[in-house]
Amino acid sequence: MNQRQQISYPLQFLMLLLLVGLFMVFGSLLVAALGSNMLGVSLLQVPDALNRPQNANISRLLNTLATLVAFLIPAILFAKVLSKQPFSWLGFNKRMNGKQVLIVVLITFAGMILSGSLGMLNQKIPLSENLLKQAQQLENAYKNAMMNMAHMTSLTDYLLAMLVMALAPAVFEEVLFRGAFQKVFVGWTKNAWAGIIITSILFSAIHFSFFGFLPRIALGLILGLIFYYTNNLWLSILLHFLNNGFVVTQLYILSAQGKAIDKVMDETMPIWWGSIALILLVVLFRLLLAESNQLKTEKTVTNPEMMTEI
Repeated sequence: MNQRQQISYPLQFLMLLLLVGLFMVFGSLLVAALGSNMLGVSLLQVPDALNRPQNANISRLLNTLATLVAFLIPAILFAKVLSKQPFSWLGFNKRMNGKQVLIVVLITFAGMILSGSLGMLNQKIPLSENLLKQAQQLENAYKNAMMNMAHMTSLTDYLLAMLVMALAPAVFEEVLFRGAFQKVFVGWTKNAWAGIIITSILFSAIHFSFFGFLPRIALGLILGLIFYYTNNLWLSILLHFLNNGFVVTQLYILSAQGKAIDKVMDETMPIWWGSIALILLVVLFRLLLAESNQLKTEKTVTNPEMMTEI
């Protein structure tokens, strides 16, 4: 038996939420202490110092450490409580094939188009003047932090940025949100769509970006469906990495050309493009489901209930 004593889903949610909260606080304190020591400033001066372009590499490394502590460690500890094979429980399975990988790559590009269209739609949501001001302040703070970490002047900077802005977030966020939270919500609601949607909303909200709220919900839904259909966290990590890496690469190319890079963060697409992307996604997900079911018949799947169609 790989599973430990059954814990109710509401209690699982509270346990996971408590772990994330505790490790977020610990991670923030750890980053503040390390930042103060590495930059030679007081604890209160660390946030401002990390936003300086000359400290971009330190900012990237500390941000990665904070995310690791806040997301990865709680998810692994949580999985250890529920299973004697925590990494398998989280979805780190080896069973996948080249066709699945190719379909996920195609889903990535279709998803980018859909997200761009939803970004345009997001901007059209009416807000009161006060709410708009608050949303803009949060957006500016988020954008400034991202732009500072995206400051790249060499190939080394680019490779480091790909590691800490593309790969690390893809792994840490997928382990927590798809590997842990989504499993809890799907089990709790006894409805795959409900669990995936709730997880996607939480995933988007944690980024504190109103103007990117709908695009990130769409990304969360796509990632959630990939994980649900394949029961393989590596495939959702792949899509997440490609999505992040595409943006980092755009930023690097523009930086190398001496062009403004802030527009990449605000890039949107015509809404009608999203309709085409949505049709493509439906087709691609049907192909992914068929391929995953075919793989299921060829090899024993750890959690066969995760392969049923929504």
